Amino acid sequence: MDERVREHAAILVDWSARVEAGDDVVVSVGPDAHQLAVAVAEKLGERGATLLTTYDSGELRRAYLHAHDGEFEESGHERALLEAADVYLSLGGGRNRSATADVPDERRRDHRRANRAVREARYDTRWISTVHPTRALAQAANMATEEYREFAYGAILRDWEAMAEEMARMKRLLDAGSELRLVSAGTDLRASIEGRSAVNSAASVAYDSHNLPSGEVFTAPAAADGEVTFDVPMTLRGRPVRDVRLTVEDGEVVDFEAAEGEDVIAGILDTDAGARRIGEFGIGMNRGIDRYTDNVLFDEKMGDTVHLAVGRAYDACLPDGESGNESAVHVDMILDVSEASRLEVDGEVVQRNGRFRWEEGFDG
Repeated sequence: MDERVREHAAILVDWSARVEAGDDVVVSVGPDAHQLAVAVAEKLGERGATLLTTYDSGELRRAYLHAHDGEFEESGHERALLEAADVYLSLGGGRNRSATADVPDERRRDHRRANRAVREARYDTRWISTVHPTRALAQAANMATEEYREFAYGAILRDWEAMAEEMARMKRLLDAGSELRLVSAGTDLRASIEGRSAVNSAASVAYDSHNLPSGEVFTAPAAADGEVTFDVPMTLRGRPVRDVRLTVEDGEVVDFEAAEGEDVIAGILDTDAGARRIGEFGIGMNRGIDRYTDNVLFDEKMGDTVHLAVGRAYDACLPDGESGNESAVHVDMILDVSEASRLEVDGEVVQRNGRFRWEEGFDG
């Protein structure tokens, strides 16, 4: 086994999920994530945790959703499993990222609505999502398999403690601020962040962070106004989406267009009432990610990027007693801010052309 697989597992179990002896752990394994699952199982055994594995694939989901006739009911047995778990680890490693591309939006939407309580039960665990660098992911990124592995491990096997310290600078700026303004080609957006708590997403539940790799600081705007153009191509719901432009008023998308995949965006925004609201404003800070790979887990964490999500807002960003935006979806979209752009907090430029004010090359 590649020693990097064991390092990945060690970070996942020790740093990210903070697994302790006696924890009940559910591990969801993708079709080609077998090696990582083996390494994770070994680490969990060493830790004295209990292990239950499940299998997940796009082909399985497609088969079920296509064959189901009638109204969806909640997967009560899955909810019970998650309610009994302390930790949930998702090890992605599919063979075809477009496996569910032909599932009708209405059926997909009805299934997500029926299983809202299942998702809430997962969010109540110490949950972490990661991916094993597979041939399918390499192909999607237009990279040779070993080249992609080097890239992926460069993003995953980081000094996360040191990164957390650096990203804390941005968190402090956002926590003390009242308004964010993002300006770039096709974008001029203002977001109200007063009273919000930014998340220093350092790939650990100790930081309210649930992705590995991570490397972003994000918040949940109380409101947002303006226009934003997402120029980083992506695959959403198994289909290509490109050059999405949103018009936002008081935090809600009131108009949209896309050069490709406009119907995909329409389906997402029509999921429920909360799907049209801005649920997240995130700033990528992982310098170990140096190219786009059409995988949001990596692309949204890349330095020189900013992303917004429509849909669900995470409670970690909200004041005590305040309920954030509720939705069955949380869909991130990304824009490149490496050129002709600036990010302001209360009128002060904190990032220009992708460089933060504490980094070499920043031009205030």
